[in-house]
Amino acid sequence: MVKVLVRDRESIQEAVRRFGKLVMRSGLKKEMRRRKYYEKPSDLKRRARLRAERRAMKERLLVQE
Repeated sequence: MVKVLVRDRESIQEAVRRFGKLVMRSGLKKEMRRRKYYEKPSDLKRRARLRAERRAMKERLLVQE
């Protein structure tokens, strides 16, 4: 859980901006986006495998150069 204590003489806009930065850093926004829709476990595995294949291909191309 992300909490922000408003400091003395701090405007609400500054506190909201700090809150937004904390949410981004904590990964909460990414997690919410990921859980927005149900994704089958087989689809998760497939996307992970494709991501790994792309990463391996990129590494192979960098080594060849």
